[in-house]
Amino acid sequence: MGRPGPKLSKNPGKTARYYRNNPEARKKHQETNKKINSTPEKKAYRRNLLKIRRERGTPSNVDLSHKNGRIVQEDRKTNRGRGGAKRR
Repeated sequence: MGRPGPKLSKNPGKTARYYRNNPEARKKHQETNKKINSTPEKKAYRRNLLKIRRERGTPSNVDLSHKNGRIVQEDRKTNRGRGGAKRR
């Protein structure tokens, strides 16, 4: 059995609701993300953010995001949902 993963949001956004209701699409999405997130560039990106998170003592429910060349604390849902379907 795999690791439990993060807790599910009590107030999911549109994308999260879609993937919860469409298991085939969710599986495909997870496979795509697995390929992207295993690249050396992505690993280095995450390592850098984790280092900064440890230095600042950032809580787990808050994301660090890049804004105007700086790294700032931001709500997780806001950070991960920015752009979304509008970017296409």
